[in-house]
Amino acid sequence: MTLDLDNAVLLPVDMQQAFDSAPWPRRWNQDLDRNGLRLLDIFRQAGRPIIHVRHASVEPNSTLRPEAPGHAYRDGFGPQQGEAEIVKSVNSAFIGTDLDLQLRRLGARSIVTFGVSTDMCVSTTIRTGANMGWRMVLVADACDCFDLPDGSGGTLPAETVHAVHLATLRAEFCKVVSVQDMAV
Repeated sequence: MTLDLDNAVLLPVDMQQAFDSAPWPRRWNQDLDRNGLRLLDIFRQAGRPIIHVRHASVEPNSTLRPEAPGHAYRDGFGPQQGEAEIVKSVNSAFIGTDLDLQLRRLGARSIVTFGVSTDMCVSTTIRTGANMGWRMVLVADACDCFDLPDGSGGTLPAETVHAVHLATLRAEFCKVVSVQDMAV
């Protein structure tokens, strides 16, 4: 697969420590950190821009509120010198932030994204970006999500939630690739 990364910006979404423990349910992707760090390295070595997205919840009991320990980035995922950060309080990184303006100032054409969680903030950011006219790319094996209650007393496994969201995003909103696709 050929992937045009000219004028691409990497957008890691919510790579934060809060997702490693309760009250968050089981996650499935044991390679999340390894694959995400590899993407950061690919973009940094190529000198391509990175805009980090961090969730700052306004909910008083959230593990993602700014004063909570879980608000911190996972090891290795914080911005380095010259890398921007977007702080959001809703699912989409475009809502209530200047992400669109920053992307335009960078001359971006494509947005390559990964993070937590596939079905929530990653998906919402991709859908919003696509609706705004951005060429969106999702790196599937650098995303993770959680087991999800099905509303009938059962649980949808995180692997299923991830697969369904990849299918719907691929159908209309983005190109879905792997970390290996990005390495070429």
